[in-house]
Amino acid sequence: MLFTVARKTASDATTRERLFEELLKRTNRQAYGLAYRLTGDRNEAEDLVQESFLRAFRFFHRYDDNLPFTSWLYRIMANAHIDMMRRKGKIRTTSLDHGAGDGEAAWDVPDCDSAPDRLLLEGAMGAEVQEGLNAMNPEFRTAVLLSDVEGMAYEEVAEIMGTSVGTVRSRIHRGRKQLRDHLVRNAPETYRSLSDEL
Repeated sequence: MLFTVARKTASDATTRERLFEELLKRTNRQAYGLAYRLTGDRNEAEDLVQESFLRAFRFFHRYDDNLPFTSWLYRIMANAHIDMMRRKGKIRTTSLDHGAGDGEAAWDVPDCDSAPDRLLLEGAMGAEVQEGLNAMNPEFRTAVLLSDVEGMAYEEVAEIMGTSVGTVRSRIHRGRKQLRDHLVRNAPETYRSLSDEL
């Protein structure tokens, strides 16, 4: 009886390992693309993908195969990226729970699904856009990329980032504003219309 249980467990482990390998093959390019957009550097993107895949393999027993693998992997990648940025001392945090201190609501975030900067991100990413993304707070960058480039709903982004939808909306709004300001400041002849539409 014990031998049968051990064989079944080994067989299940082999099946899960094959499933993991197949899922990685299907998502490898997407994962690298997101990692590159998050980091802006090929070497850092490769490190981020490798770290994300290692974490995914380590915790694959927790993956529910009824849910999209990419969402689960992107959450791991977002967390790994934030961890990498913290280790490098490149992450700044701002409380989203408190307003400016004068009794106002914490954040008044408009719904900007049709904003021109979203349309810009949905197109090809030029060097100026990548530079703007690199200059952004990493948590804002992750939210903007998942929403505007990967096309995920706010609820999906919130689940991946482990935060509320309101926080995601705020991060996307503030990230888009940082990107827009960067583009208008550093390439005004190309992106002047972004400041005109505000």
